[in-house]
Amino acid sequence: MEAIVEFSHITMDFPGVRANDDVSLSIRRGEIFALVGENGAGKSTLMNILYGIHTPTAGSVTIHGKPVVRFDPKAAIAAGVGMVHQHFMLVPSFTVTENIVLSREPRKGIFCDRREARRQVEALSREYGLEVEPDSRVRDLSVGQQQRVEILKTLYRGAEILILDEPTAVLTPQETNELFTVLRRVVRERGMTVILITHKLYEVAAVSQRVGVMRRGRLVGVADTASVSQRQLAGMMVGREMQPTAPRQPLRLGEEKVHIQNLCVANSRGLPAVRDLSLTLRAGEILGIAAVEGNGQSELLEAIAGMRPFQGEIQVNGRSIRGLSPGQVRSLGLAHVPEDRLRTGVDPEASVAENLVAGRHRAPRFARFGVHLRKKAIREYAEGLYRAFDIRGAGADTEAGSLSGGNMQKTVIAREMSAGAEVLLIAQPTRGVDIGAVEFIHSQILAQRDGGAAILLSSADLDEILTLSDRIITLYEGRVTGEYTGEFSKTELGLGMTGGGKEATHEA
Repeated sequence: MEAIVEFSHITMDFPGVRANDDVSLSIRRGEIFALVGENGAGKSTLMNILYGIHTPTAGSVTIHGKPVVRFDPKAAIAAGVGMVHQHFMLVPSFTVTENIVLSREPRKGIFCDRREARRQVEALSREYGLEVEPDSRVRDLSVGQQQRVEILKTLYRGAEILILDEPTAVLTPQETNELFTVLRRVVRERGMTVILITHKLYEVAAVSQRVGVMRRGRLVGVADTASVSQRQLAGMMVGREMQPTAPRQPLRLGEEKVHIQNLCVANSRGLPAVRDLSLTLRAGEILGIAAVEGNGQSELLEAIAGMRPFQGEIQVNGRSIRGLSPGQVRSLGLAHVPEDRLRTGVDPEASVAENLVAGRHRAPRFARFGVHLRKKAIREYAEGLYRAFDIRGAGADTEAGSLSGGNMQKTVIAREMSAGAEVLLIAQPTRGVDIGAVEFIHSQILAQRDGGAAILLSSADLDEILTLSDRIITLYEGRVTGEYTGEFSKTELGLGMTGGGKEATHEA
């Protein structure tokens, strides 16, 4: 089969780190090629070179047999390359239609033909089964819906080579299946080439024809997907045998840490998101929330964290949080891993070290009189966490925005789990995180639970909820539709997630 992209001896150096090290790779026309590896392995960097964001330090790239002479996104788009980034590149204040047609608007004379633009977006979304509301503002969309807009924007530009950087990190299982249907269709019907950057090995098996594995900047192997097992791929990715999941310690429930009664919370558009919800969370347990994205789980956690107004009652460690700021809620013994690490988890322009002490930077350990920062103490503390949580980048003094998505997530996890909090709110803990880091983050969550923390866990990954939770509730349209302990099936959970089994309790 004809090669559509050729990388030849690509090396990419950044200050203090070699992201790609002598990578040579051929990608064929009309295939779905999966590129896997741990965070910091160089996957996204290699694809950013193809998309023209980076100019390689050494080596060459050809597209359609023609050498790339200028590494520039406009040139890449002109060559038929489209890329959907892990962190969205949308204009929040623009509508869905305006984002998709931006810079390629249909014209009526010298003006943008808005009616025609809307018609084209509607037709494109129907064609590929990626339904969107053309007139919605992007800032009002869920993360999964924003991902759809990014994909549609790339398809609208007529890309022949579609790069997807961790696309399912923000999708539910149902949305993932829909995406894979779309990818198979564009390959079969349009002859497109799809490059899927991922760390989820079951996705590699489900949708790709070939897979390339990267580790610490090097390409360590390429294989036909059908000829290699997930276990083999995992070993190639991390360079070692994966350890089995540590056995769970027996459940030892302590006192009530969070009490919620008749809670009502609105979403960003002022519409009801959480409706008359009541729950309790006790020390030493993990309470998992299973819900399709957009059913109130985000607003629930943000209300508990003091980030969103509410009606009803929320108590943390026996104290009402009504009227408290997020900082005041944290002072009650609460830590929060938010679902959107880039928007609310890290300050990308601050250093990794500054992010690791954020919220505690006025403590006597890190500041004199709460004002003058003890930079040496901050650096030593941050470097300890940097090593302990295996954050990979150019060092604790570099900007957090220079990290890969998974290493940003490790930074947030390290900060929140080192706070000694009695209550942990954790949203999407392993979104966009590689297989080795998933193993580590899960062990840290279980260690917090075994240490007596009360943990409220929300994840779009149902397997993650099942693996970690002692108790599970399902949410649908902001209401609890079921509570599950002991033995139950995914089908039962799915029923609760789609509105069935309201207020049912399933116990062993």
